[in-house]
Amino acid sequence: MQMILCRAVPKAMASFPRPRKGTELCVWPGMGQLCLRKNLLYGFMRLFSMPFKTVRTVTRTIGGVSHFCSVTNMSSSLEVELVPCLTDNYAYLLHDMDTGTVGVVDPSEAVPIIDALSRKNWNLNYILNTHHHYDHTGGNMDLKERYGAKVIGSGLDKERIPGIDIALDDGDKWMFASHEVLVMATPGHTTGHISFYFPGSKSVFTGDTLFSLSCGKLFEGTPEQMLSSLRKITSLPDDTNVYCGHEYTLSNSKFALSIEPRNEELKSYATHVAQLRNKGLPTIPTSLRKEKLCNPFLRTSSTEIRKSLNIPESADDADALGAIRRAKDNF
Repeated sequence: MQMILCRAVPKAMASFPRPRKGTELCVWPGMGQLCLRKNLLYGFMRLFSMPFKTVRTVTRTIGGVSHFCSVTNMSSSLEVELVPCLTDNYAYLLHDMDTGTVGVVDPSEAVPIIDALSRKNWNLNYILNTHHHYDHTGGNMDLKERYGAKVIGSGLDKERIPGIDIALDDGDKWMFASHEVLVMATPGHTTGHISFYFPGSKSVFTGDTLFSLSCGKLFEGTPEQMLSSLRKITSLPDDTNVYCGHEYTLSNSKFALSIEPRNEELKSYATHVAQLRNKGLPTIPTSLRKEKLCNPFLRTSSTEIRKSLNIPESADDADALGAIRRAKDNF
């Protein structure tokens, strides 16, 4: 079970406020809503036998909206928490509830990660990088120096990832506490880009390869490479949660609708995305099922998309993806 817990707070509030003593967000499974738990209410709730899960909060500003948010995967002992960074980046805290092992995926800056760890009194054991770009590795060295964390990244990028300790390649399996992690080479955005798949938690961290409703720009790779990478990711189960590197979904939805306006699933999803962003809430994680139905870069055979962009019927999927990417770049 996965829950997204968010609440808007006034902009005047400091960037990293601490919650008031005795007050925190909680979820009571089965009620489908958030509640604000104070000490008396907590004592009353303890009379009931239904379990609940308490999730602490992280505060950060994205796009001028201050909010705090946790994304928690409850399907295993692995917690995944979204931490906004910079203007539109997401890093992800990983916490194994059984052992206390903690990791972070793509820390573009150190301060919000340190703040989140301090709130929970956690140490940091691992730093996982999907690729070498500074907005995914900028916090590596500060975090490594502060916590002694090991940096994990692509063997192809070992010369470009700051502080790398463990180099992994396509098909390698690595253990995060008791959680198996499958390393998937997903080039296209960069030549050494990798994604981290946690099959036990039905989660994949795709960096800048697969976004909700888009894919990464082809800075170092080719359409053929990106198509292969996207197919590798979409070969995972449809209910896999996708944690990508940026909050781009709203702008991506506008482009997607411009080239496939009669896609009813896309229209419904775009409305939902707009509602979330109007409230300052994240659109991530998404699911592979949703992306297959709505993401134009996974729909290169769509007749409507091809007609919209004058892509010949005879063009292969890689050529179509390249045409869609060029149109997105110029949108």
